[in-house]
Amino acid sequence: MNTSNPTNLYDLAPPRLEQALGAIVSPPFRVKQIEEWMYVRGVDAFDAMTNIPKELRGALAEHYTIAFPEVVERTTPATDGSQKYLFTLRDGNRIEAVYMPMGDRTSVCLSSQAGCAVGCTFCVTGFFGAGRNLSPGEMLGQFFTIQHEHDVPMESMNVVFMGMGEPLLNFENMVTTLDVLYRSIAPKRITVSTSGIIPGIEELAKLPRRPNLAVSINAPDRRRREEIMPITKKYPLEELIASLKKYPSEKGREITIEYVLLAGYNDSHSDALALAKLTHGLRAKVNAIPFNEDPNLPPWMKRPKEGSIDRFVDTLVRNGVQVTVRRSKGRDIAAACGQLRGKSVAKSRATRG
Repeated sequence: MNTSNPTNLYDLAPPRLEQALGAIVSPPFRVKQIEEWMYVRGVDAFDAMTNIPKELRGALAEHYTIAFPEVVERTTPATDGSQKYLFTLRDGNRIEAVYMPMGDRTSVCLSSQAGCAVGCTFCVTGFFGAGRNLSPGEMLGQFFTIQHEHDVPMESMNVVFMGMGEPLLNFENMVTTLDVLYRSIAPKRITVSTSGIIPGIEELAKLPRRPNLAVSINAPDRRRREEIMPITKKYPLEELIASLKKYPSEKGREITIEYVLLAGYNDSHSDALALAKLTHGLRAKVNAIPFNEDPNLPPWMKRPKEGSIDRFVDTLVRNGVQVTVRRSKGRDIAAACGQLRGKSVAKSRATRG
């Protein structure tokens, strides 16, 4: 075992964790105690495991780590209570997560990759290009750090993988992360958002327990969708819709169709009609997302006026579509995907210049 770069136990799938611990932990019930400290309490130091003998904690520390990414910046809480976190990873990469209180519920938005290869032209993360997959420990570290800092009861937590990266291009690590989160949070309170990676959606459909699925559509026709989401040339809109129609949805749960509204591009009355037609027959709801403007993105991309947003939504509703509007919690803290990292990188470039 390489003790200079020890394995993070949070990176192991639960069956592998039990196997690894079984080699040095005795008696066997101690394994369950360690799992409780990790998976339910989310500790990041062996010394925090107070009912584990000191000698055993020392032996664990000699062989393994349970470290989380380090927080390097926290924004001042927004007027709605939202707060954004910037984490640094062991290799120097930086990722974001967002804390979003919502009455008696709290949502935490997590990143799944350090960067994103999908390249959506309206996304700041895509602007900065591809990065690497995050390990389960790096994803769980975002969650537990925020949950601890705000002392949020597990029963009131929602988790959304809508931060940096494409979760379904990090499938195996995502599944391990979900399996840990399921110890405390029901699958119906966890959402995985994808740009429409069809093979990943099909693999997700095979899982015995599935999170909610959210799919970015963002245009009602293939041409415009491929203009602003280049990766979708590999996963055409027609094939994506066919895949979603086969996706198993539990009772009371629906697929979320995410639709970023860009002024003058995809927000017209005819666009709403086309979207209603496209989603007909899907067990789904549309989440209309007014665009968050950013200086790193193309200047033509603008947020629609409130009247345009209302007309778009009204057209969908009149055509039998269930709609919600994401009123951009945390706009004053750059809470959109990649924006805090974008500010950090821009500041770093300016300093070097």
